[in-house]
Amino acid sequence: MKISAELKAFQAKLGHEFARPELMLRAVTHSSMSSPTRPDNQRLEFLGDRVLGLVMAEALLKEDRGASEGLLAPRFNALVRKETCADIAREIELGDVLKLGRSEQMSGGRRKQALLGDAMEAVIAAVYLDAGFETAQAMILRLWGRRIAEVEDDARDAKTALQEWAQARRLPPPAYVETDRKGPDHAPVFTISARLKTGEEASATAASKRAAEQAAATALLARLEGKSA
Repeated sequence: MKISAELKAFQAKLGHEFARPELMLRAVTHSSMSSPTRPDNQRLEFLGDRVLGLVMAEALLKEDRGASEGLLAPRFNALVRKETCADIAREIELGDVLKLGRSEQMSGGRRKQALLGDAMEAVIAAVYLDAGFETAQAMILRLWGRRIAEVEDDARDAKTALQEWAQARRLPPPAYVETDRKGPDHAPVFTISARLKTGEEASATAASKRAAEQAAATALLARLEGKSA
């Protein structure tokens, strides 16, 4: 099967040359572009999520042999969440080779976080099916690289810290309320307010809900710590 020069270049960024290039083509085909003769990447996404999970679980056990399950779980979640997969996809320019229907292209599908995260998982599955677990594992560890060593900082994010602050004072978990949304559908900007039952709150604006929530939590923590100083 012949593949385009664009996909050949993508293989180089990925670090894997497919013996069965049809697997790669399927991994980059979104449901908006699928047909009876061109399956989409949803089933591969399902498999890739499990392969990624196994690789990350094993990597974390090796990275910190004394860590409890309670410490490992948030680190694991930070490494396998869609946002992280989408970040990796951007680094290897996966969005540039996605096969999208016209409507998805027009709505900025190549930049959508969920779409990129799903496609990254599908690519992992394609490598696994093409060359086996060890090859897929080596690719994942190379692409995730420093994130594994630095995951403790990512795992204990501002939202977690704010929740721990509230729990220590016997308060309910903070609420995150979307107070505004601007911009086109393909590039929305969210404003989120982080609120405590006691009335304290802080707002922040970002290009994703998660980023806005994190920023709002950071702002509220700074305000609370300033009051207690």
